[in-house]
Amino acid sequence: MDMSLNQVNSLLEVPSGSLIIPELPPAIGTPVEFSLVIPTYNEANNVSKIVSILTELLNKYISGEYELIIVDDNSPDQTWAVAQSLMSEYPQLRVMRRQSERGLSSAVIRGWQAARGRVLGVIDGDLQHPPEVLLQMLQAVEKGADLAVASRHVNGGGVSSWSIVRRFLSRGAQILGLVILPGVLGRVSDPMSGYFLVRRSALATATLNPVGYKILLEVIGRGQIDEIAEVGYVFQERQEGESKVTWKQYIDYLHHLVRLRLSTGHLGKISQRIGFPLGRFIRFGAVGLSGVFVDLAIFHLLRTTISLGLTRSTIISAEVAILNNFLWNDRWTFGDITTSQPQWQQRLKRLLKFNLVCLAGVILQTLIVNFLFNVLGINQYLAKLIAIAIVTIWNFWINLKLSWRVTEINK
Repeated sequence: MDMSLNQVNSLLEVPSGSLIIPELPPAIGTPVEFSLVIPTYNEANNVSKIVSILTELLNKYISGEYELIIVDDNSPDQTWAVAQSLMSEYPQLRVMRRQSERGLSSAVIRGWQAARGRVLGVIDGDLQHPPEVLLQMLQAVEKGADLAVASRHVNGGGVSSWSIVRRFLSRGAQILGLVILPGVLGRVSDPMSGYFLVRRSALATATLNPVGYKILLEVIGRGQIDEIAEVGYVFQERQEGESKVTWKQYIDYLHHLVRLRLSTGHLGKISQRIGFPLGRFIRFGAVGLSGVFVDLAIFHLLRTTISLGLTRSTIISAEVAILNNFLWNDRWTFGDITTSQPQWQQRLKRLLKFNLVCLAGVILQTLIVNFLFNVLGINQYLAKLIAIAIVTIWNFWINLKLSWRVTEINK
C-alpha cells in the first residue's frame, strides 16, 4: 500500500529509551482527560470496527476530552495503514507504527509515553473486551480510584466459551502468581486482565520492565497504586483473526513474576538502599553457574580426551562458556533492555562487546589459574573454580556498564 509523505508524517513518533511514563503529557498537542491505547498486530479486519464503537461511546461521555492511540507492531496485514486511513474521519485517533520493537506490554507503554491524557488505559484491538465497560471504569477513576480493572472474576464477570483446559491454565497461573507474588496478585481478582485504566500520576516516573502480555502486574508492582476498583465484564470470543494465546505467554508470565519478585520484594528494597542491582546480579550469577558447567565440561574434555595444554584448554572452554552465557543473559538477565532492541545487528553488537569484556576476563582467569596451579600448587579444577568466581564479578560489572548500555536508546 503506497503512502504519501504527509500520511507517513502523520504517524506518531515512537518514543525511545527507558520505559518510563512522564509526569506531564508531551508538549505537542492539547492535554486531554483520557488516553486509550489499543495495541494491535494483524488486526486489519477489526480496527475500523473498534475505532467506530469506541468513538461513538466516548463522544457521548467525554466528547473532545479523549484520544485513541493505536500502537501497531508493523503488522504484515498493514493494520497500521488501515488505522492511519481512518484518521481523517476520526480526529481523535492517533497511530504509531513500531518497526524496531515487539511485544504487547512495551507497545502499551510506548503509547502511554506519547499520550496526552490524565488517565491512561488499554483495551485489546480484537473486540474481546466489551467497550461499554470503559464508562464504568472511567466513573471509578473519577470517584478516586488510582486503578480501575475490568475483571472476569467479580459480579457481572465471566468468560463466554473457554475450554476446560484454558480455564484451568488461567486459574492455575493466578494461583501460582499468588504464591510467588502475593503482594501484587492479591490486590485484584483478575491480575491477568489486559483491560484497565490507571491515573498517570500513579504510574509516572516508575521504570517499567514488562515481560510478555501481562502488563497489569507491572503497573500494580511498580506504580504508586493506592485505591483499586474492579468492574465485572464477560470476555468475548474473537470475531475476526486468530487468537494470540500461546505457551510462550505462560512462560513469559512466570518470568515476569520472578522478575517482579526479585525487584520489588525485600531483595529489591535492599538493592535500592545500597544502589546495586542485586536481582540482576543474581540472574547474571545463575547464568554464570550454567556457564561453569559448560566451561568445566569442555575443559575436562580438552584435558583428558584431547590432552590439550592447560592454557589452551582454559581459553577454549571459557570461550564456549561465553557464548552460552551471552545467549542466556541477553534473553533473561538483561531481557528488559533487549526486548526493545531485537534486531540481529543489535544483538551481534552486544555479543561482540560481551565477548570483548569476557575475553579480558579470560586473560585474567588464565593468569589466575596459572598462578594458583603453577605457583601455589592448588588442584587445577579448584584453581579454575576460584578464577571463575573472581572473573564473574568482573564480567558483571563491566557488562552492566558497557555491553548492554547501547540498547537503552534507539538510534
